[in-house]
Amino acid sequence: MHIEPGMLWIGWITLAVLVFYIGTCIMVARTRTRVGIHPPQMSGNPELERALRVQGNTLEHMVPFLAALWICAIFWAYLPAAILGIVWLFGRILYAAGYYREPRRRMLGFGIGMICLILLLIGSAYGLIRMGLVMGV
Repeated sequence: MHIEPGMLWIGWITLAVLVFYIGTCIMVARTRTRVGIHPPQMSGNPELERALRVQGNTLEHMVPFLAALWICAIFWAYLPAAILGIVWLFGRILYAAGYYREPRRRMLGFGIGMICLILLLIGSAYGLIRMGLVMGV
């Protein structure tokens, strides 16, 4: 099996994103303990609600991101995909840090992540179209 060395970056970025997501889960658990709101209760403290939104929104964006990251890397080029993946993760970290402090401060990170996701989707579509043309499909 031959794998381009650059695809290792895609694997590492995927791993880093998953570790970041686990971190958001840990933040929810720590916040629950600190504010004394235990499952199944999901509201009652703004700090907990912010932590839950960071976790939920990260999961909501992680699914299309990971699919687009891998499709873009496989069918177009791993380097642009890797760069967009790193920037996406940076945006999500900014999003989380901003949201934990003040919900209005989440928008910069959210915007960075969305731009990266859209570019990955465009790269994925381009790569699939190009591959389809080469294969005569």
